[in-house]
Amino acid sequence: MLLRLLLTSICLLCFSVQAVEIQNLYQSSVQVKDKSRQARIEAGQDALTRVIKKLTGVDNTQSHKLVRQALRDYSEYLTKYEYVENSEGELKASFLFDETKMNQLVRDANWPFWGNRRPQIVLWMVIEDNQTREFVTRESYPQLERLIYDKATEWGLPILVPLLDLQDRLQVGVPEVWANFSEPVENASKRYGAERVITARIFQQPASSSWMLEWRYTDALYFEPQQLVGDKQVIISQMVENLAHSLLEEFSISNSSIAELKTDTITIRNLRNFKDIELAKRRLQSISSIKDVDIFSRSEGTVEFVVQHVSNVVDLKKALSLEQALSIYVDPNAFYHVENDKNLTYEWVGK
Repeated sequence: MLLRLLLTSICLLCFSVQAVEIQNLYQSSVQVKDKSRQARIEAGQDALTRVIKKLTGVDNTQSHKLVRQALRDYSEYLTKYEYVENSEGELKASFLFDETKMNQLVRDANWPFWGNRRPQIVLWMVIEDNQTREFVTRESYPQLERLIYDKATEWGLPILVPLLDLQDRLQVGVPEVWANFSEPVENASKRYGAERVITARIFQQPASSSWMLEWRYTDALYFEPQQLVGDKQVIISQMVENLAHSLLEEFSISNSSIAELKTDTITIRNLRNFKDIELAKRRLQSISSIKDVDIFSRSEGTVEFVVQHVSNVVDLKKALSLEQALSIYVDPNAFYHVENDKNLTYEWVGK
């Protein structure tokens, strides 16, 4: 419990923004039976396919001829590996792969690319079991909570299950999540820096061994409920997979747009001093599709940044939309605001 509180507290400190910068996209750990060469090779090949899955959202990539070749030569993509043994005595091999080579493999295979900025998701889940409803937490249903985190890691999704401490429970109870009362759930999720908030309820169907899982976003824009029926653990895993696919469609960069570097100018207003300018530049540099950032001009709090990126303008705007430090600039003197897909003028609202 103490470890979970510590990890979640770190998340609250580091990720109180709209998007999380995923740090381990090119790393994967695989359980091994021993430290033999054969076990390491098999685990390394498995880890490589897992990294491809996190980068693309594509499962079962082993059948692709380029992946088959990469698996034969997996050490060419490998930066380092190490063994880690947890407190339960399980031995795992951790593999870190070269970012440039893995990105090139994704491009050559003509798969979509999902960068390192991903929306922070907060998942509130209630289970009805033996006519009793309660939150899914580490204390109440540790296996289900662990499953959620394991599947999220598998797909590279930054999902948080709320602490359900006193602060949470003063704002949200089981009835609010069960009925998807959006306002209290969204308010309680602010402390977690949520970009997307999900309520889910899982219950056993009458006179059946099957379970039903209903989940949906609290945001009215994505309010349509989703339903899954089957084994309890299977449908929870499927929910995370479906979520990954929907976010991939929304935020991934199409392969056709990353064949070569493009150059565009991003204008950021309200940069009041050199500290703001440096922070804004660093935020742009941290976006995986942006490869280079230079200051082109500066005038009265407005700075033009010339960026080189491996995406088109639409995909670049998708990445920028995940930055809470930036908001689309709306001219206060304009009669009404017209959204322009090519508009790259933003206002700095960060710190």
